[in-house]
Amino acid sequence: MQQQILAHLGPVARVGTQLTYLPSCSSTNDLLKAMAEAGAADGTVLVAGEQTRGKGRLGRSFTSAANKGVYLSVLLRPDLPPEALLPLTGFTAEAMGGAVRRVTGAEPGIKWVNDLLLNGKKICGILTESAFGAGGRLQYVVVGVGLNVNYDMADFPEELRSLAGSLKTELGRAFDLAALAAAMIEALDELYAALLTGDAAPYLAAYRQHCLTLRRDVLLVQNGASTPAHALDVDEALGLRVRYPDGREALVRSGEASVRGLTGYADREQCPGVLSASAPGHAV
Repeated sequence: MQQQILAHLGPVARVGTQLTYLPSCSSTNDLLKAMAEAGAADGTVLVAGEQTRGKGRLGRSFTSAANKGVYLSVLLRPDLPPEALLPLTGFTAEAMGGAVRRVTGAEPGIKWVNDLLLNGKKICGILTESAFGAGGRLQYVVVGVGLNVNYDMADFPEELRSLAGSLKTELGRAFDLAALAAAMIEALDELYAALLTGDAAPYLAAYRQHCLTLRRDVLLVQNGASTPAHALDVDEALGLRVRYPDGREALVRSGEASVRGLTGYADREQCPGVLSASAPGHAV
């Protein structure tokens, strides 16, 4: 598989210049963090055929069936202040959406802040984890991406079948994992270059175009309290700007936003057609 990915991979500046493929591992994020502590280079990519202990947001598990998806993590060592990386997770979702569009022709949308949806089903999750040294200086960031590619519905736990999907379940055909992995690595390399040069404005514009949360009624869930609002926009760090029923506007950077009116990927504790999203940050 490593050779197949390299055969598809075009020229890259940083991300993917060092590439390791493992048939199986516990978690690509965990293993790459250990490699980072041992001195792995900026842009190192780790790809696995399966994860036995894949991780999602808030400590949740991430289903990683063998040879059914692309599970990869990238190590970044940017010489940037931490606040410059606040939109990294959401911009990664935009970059991964672009890779999917390029290979499959499909048009996934983004659930604020960082999940890719296709036909209302979650097809991709992203987990970003950072390490800091003395004085709060950023040491490195590991960005993990799990893309459901050739899953059949039976591959998902029963409780997730109304929420999760794959490129195969939604588009009706299987796809080349190596080609998708290469496209994802290329997209991450392009995003990293944009962040390093401060030229990420095109990602913000594209994110606003593809974010399904915007211009919809939402239910903000913070500290156990739920407040209705209307999602207006995102700022440069992908904070969610909302308007409350009394006309007040606010910028939301913490808690969750449940978006009413979308089918498939649903928050079943609220009502049919509602979806939940986390706020941006360094561990989403």
